[in-house]
Amino acid sequence: MKVTTKKAALGGLALFGAAVLLAGCAAAPEEGGSGESAAPDFLPCIVSDFGGFDDNSFNESSFNGITEAADELGVEFKQAESKSEDQYESNVSSMVDQGCDFILTVGFALANATRDAAQESTDTQFALIDSALSNDDFTPLTLDNVKPVLYDTAQAAYLAGYLAAGTTKTGTVATYGGLPFPSVTIFMDGFVDGVAKYNEVKGTDVKVLGWDKAAQDGTMAGSFDDINQGKTLTQGFIDQGADIILPVAGPLFQGSAQAIQDSGKDVAIIGVDSDLFLTAPEFGEMYLTSVMKQMTAATKEIIVNAGNGDFSADPYIGTLENDGVGLAPLHDWESKVDPALMEEIEQLKTDIVSGDITVESPSTPK
Repeated sequence: MKVTTKKAALGGLALFGAAVLLAGCAAAPEEGGSGESAAPDFLPCIVSDFGGFDDNSFNESSFNGITEAADELGVEFKQAESKSEDQYESNVSSMVDQGCDFILTVGFALANATRDAAQESTDTQFALIDSALSNDDFTPLTLDNVKPVLYDTAQAAYLAGYLAAGTTKTGTVATYGGLPFPSVTIFMDGFVDGVAKYNEVKGTDVKVLGWDKAAQDGTMAGSFDDINQGKTLTQGFIDQGADIILPVAGPLFQGSAQAIQDSGKDVAIIGVDSDLFLTAPEFGEMYLTSVMKQMTAATKEIIVNAGNGDFSADPYIGTLENDGVGLAPLHDWESKVDPALMEEIEQLKTDIVSGDITVESPSTPK
């Protein structure tokens, strides 16, 4: 499936990275966390997107962050797990109505619901994962009570692209997204540029299927929940000779893993958001690495700061320099990758941090 970024982007904006329902159709938010209270009057809350808190991806990592923060602060927290997109507004509103002092909303799809709630409830603090705010005409918006939590994943994906180009046996790698939101395409941009860098340095011609950076157009599954579509897209890439695949589509990597199993070929996956070797170990032998966003650490720090009266609406931007993004270890693939290649990647990381290399993407957070 091909989806054009220019239209879809209007709908939303790691070395080795919505549950109260209208008319009672979903479970009420649950409480979690425990401990002797160091901030007894502080109530943090979290709202997932429809991927849910066990998505082996950014919802789960963010949930782990609020869990650790609540334990450190010694407070309870509330959670609302969305089952569909039409629950976002009601779930965020429910958290406000239940007296939450701080609400973490997970994912760019909750941007408008977060914005609207923050404008109506100026005494409530919010942090929004993977998106900045915008007005209805898509012009940028900043609010004193909303902290955008953003990740320059193009930097880490650049390293993953170089790694993929140096590891492929077929000379063809591939990537696909769930939907062409900036927080998706930024991975794909960095990956393509990393492959291009390898080709430049080595004089090779490794091809990338699934994404045209210049056109900002490529292969999209059309959702973040259709595992079968992830399998279908991956089968197509394997048929075209790809032996390393980067799915930027939440849990759809499971479909990619199924396609690889069915193919019987030696094909690797590069995960996103978290270290898939740890969060989804059933496919461990397939993971070359993962491009990680260190969401657990970032969300924990932001919530603990808020609980201690030190909330700031200044955006958090995870980079290679502050360890907000990076590559996961190679795990089972370590013996298959040339150590000299890893030394080159370490140098690339150093060059990116120093500014000698600039990884650019239209979706780079500012």
